[in-house]
Amino acid sequence: MADKFAHMFLFGSVAFLGLKLRISARWLLGALVANAVVSELAQYFLLPQRDGDPFDVLADLIGVALGAWLGFRVFRGPRASRTT
Repeated sequence: MADKFAHMFLFGSVAFLGLKLRISARWLLGALVANAVVSELAQYFLLPQRDGDPFDVLADLIGVALGAWLGFRVFRGPRASRTT
């Protein structure tokens, strides 16, 4: 269980700090999602001493979502309301 929280924390931290540094959200979040999936597939297919765990991918994706949500709230602020 601690392993899953570590995955969430690490991916969430990278998402949050990347947004703080004003890295393009589309590029940053896309890269994090791709890394979550590809790294587990690589572990499953290419590294006999490691296991690919779909729950690690899920924890990574939850971390990305939480880090992005918090980053958007803190660094991007509420969108200005449109006046007509």
